[in-house]
This record gives sequence, C-alpha cells and structure tokens, in this order.
Amino acid sequence: METNGTNHHSRENRPSTGSNNANRGQSTEEEVFVNQAQMTWHEVRRQWAGDQSQKSRRIAREPIMSWTTTYEDLLCSTERFQQPIPLAEMVDFLVDTWHEEGLYD
Repeated sequence: METNGTNHHSRENRPSTGSNNANRGQSTEEEVFVNQAQMTWHEVRRQWAGDQSQKSRRIAREPIMSWTTTYEDLLCSTERFQQPIPLAEMVDFLVDTWHEEGLYD
C-alpha cells in the first residue's frame, strides 16, 4: 500500500484542535468577567433598602398603637392614625390577634 506524502505532510503542518484550544486559553491579556446584572441588582437593592448604617442607630420607640387596641377597633374606625404605623408593628399586632382567634398556626 502506497502512502500519499501530501496527506502525511499536510496533517503535520496543521495544528490539532486540542493545541489550538490551549493557545486560546493562554492569552497575554487576562479577561475579567464583570457581572453587570449583579452590580445593578446590588445598586437597586441598596437604594431600596436605604443606608443600613443609619438603621442601626435608630432608637427603639414606643409603639404607636395602644396595647389595648383590638382588631375590631381598627376595622370599625374611620379615623386616621395620628402618625404612620411601622409595618413591623402592624404585622406583630395582626399575628397576635390571629393567634388569639386561632386563625394563625
């Protein structure tokens, strides 16, 4: 069987795909991936949540709602509260009320 010299030499002169891929990975400039979506998410979260260092300085204040306030008092009243009620206070009030009525387990 005769060997075709042209095919033999052309195979030697062509770089293999494996060595070609290795050369691509070894560039002189290192590319750094920057996740723009993550950076944007953190920026929007910081704007939404506010400056956390300021929140830790807040002084605990007295609850706005009276301890004697009932769920019916809230539902039957058409008057506005004298000042806004913090969400955490309202959630605590509702959870306590629901526990007492057996609605929240």
